[in-house]
Amino acid sequence: MQREMMARSLVETEPGDWSVRVYGQQGFAGAGKTNSGLLVPLEQRLAAFVLPRVPRWLETYHLTLLTPVWSILIVVFGYLAARDLRWLWMANLMIVLHYFTDHFDGKLGKFRNTGLSKWGFYMDHLFDYGFLCSILLGYSFLLPQRALFSMLLVQCVFSAFMFHTFLMLAATEEFRVSFSIFGPTEMRIGLIIINALMVRFGTRGLKGSLPWIALGGVVALAVLASRAQKKLWQADMLAKARENAPAETRP
Repeated sequence: MQREMMARSLVETEPGDWSVRVYGQQGFAGAGKTNSGLLVPLEQRLAAFVLPRVPRWLETYHLTLLTPVWSILIVVFGYLAARDLRWLWMANLMIVLHYFTDHFDGKLGKFRNTGLSKWGFYMDHLFDYGFLCSILLGYSFLLPQRALFSMLLVQCVFSAFMFHTFLMLAATEEFRVSFSIFGPTEMRIGLIIINALMVRFGTRGLKGSLPWIALGGVVALAVLASRAQKKLWQADMLAKARENAPAETRP
């Protein structure tokens, strides 16, 4: 009861302050994410409810450091699923737990103004890459040897999406983590659906779809790269024009 009163007080008395800290412009570009995912409005309402109610002993870095735990368990459940596909339900549970810890770790730090923005940026995304690898490693136990090349292609493509994100952050100081209406949450939901379908229908669909997933990723990445290089070219030419303009006409 006391915790609920404290949470209600925080939300009612400081809504502007905490929402600006969480969602406003950040001093460090990597601490502020641009996400146009379909579920973002619902996630913001969820954050407004959850953040004031997180126990005081649970800190932002605790949430970040839980990602390796979920990653290791994903691999373990993938190994067990090779014998019984129902273990994929536990893999889905790990994806859900990773959603909560990954989604709220940075927001909790901003909400409480604890700092650690650069530490959180580095550790969070290092562990996220490990989580991506753990999912693919878990799937590797379910596939025949001849399908591993396709799995490697998928890993290369999805790693390239992360690489694109960080390159654009360095070039534009905008940390965009979504592609059109698909953000991290939508991608997790896709993984959960894939696992559920495998439990119901077996792994044949996964084997056949891997080359098409890789091809679709390459096409999407090519579109992203084309748009990005045009945007950066225009920014460079604009900066060059400003440098070459007469001093009295410069802004």
